[in-house]
Amino acid sequence: MNTMKDIIQSADWKKEKHVPVIELKSNVAKGASIDVIVSVGKEIAHPNTTEHHIAWINVYFLPKDEKFAYQIIKIDFASHGSSAQGPNTSTIFTSPVVNFSFKTEKSGTIIAESYCNIHGVWESSLDVNV
Repeated sequence: MNTMKDIIQSADWKKEKHVPVIELKSNVAKGASIDVIVSVGKEIAHPNTTEHHIAWINVYFLPKDEKFAYQIIKIDFASHGSSAQGPNTSTIFTSPVVNFSFKTEKSGTIIAESYCNIHGVWESSLDVNV
């Protein structure tokens, strides 16, 4: 029997276009708002077509010395060029980028997952020291 841990992929985002890139846009201080950007395709652009696109990004925070992560955000990217006229006929495209903020009193790990409709689930993480 396969589980999610058997199918989640990871790699260096500088060499693999599917890996979510986590960037902190603020200093980290206890109780302060932490500004985060998660994107897919930062170094190598990922296609954004009806046939091949990033469908969603999920972000979790796992506090140090805790067993379970907290889901911080889940965002679906719904427009990839399709319309009533067919695939790739629209001029509307969503980009796989999400900006958000959260607060924590503990150090821990931000974990991001992205889903490519062809290549599956990809994951990366970034340690945060408070």
